[in-house]
Amino acid sequence: MKKEELVSAVASKVEMSKACVQKVYDEIFCLFAEELVKGEQVVVNGFGTFKVAERKARVGKNPRTGESIKIPASKAVTFKVSSNLKNRVNK
Repeated sequence: MKKEELVSAVASKVEMSKACVQKVYDEIFCLFAEELVKGEQVVVNGFGTFKVAERKARVGKNPRTGESIKIPASKAVTFKVSSNLKNRVNK
């Protein structure tokens, strides 16, 4: 499901305009991003948890040449699904 499809589906279920739902959608994900940038986790009960994981610097290999390369430390957003959602998907 793409953003436009999600906005349309929510707008019809809650009987609001697509423009209003679009604003709410944009603000929710903006707030998610702001919290993750600050290093906080975002918990959506019944859905899952988004958080930032630190990756250490390491040595890797260039798959084309086999040459060793240094991969710098970085941060990545991770998602852990809630047991509630996991059970719903597996039914």
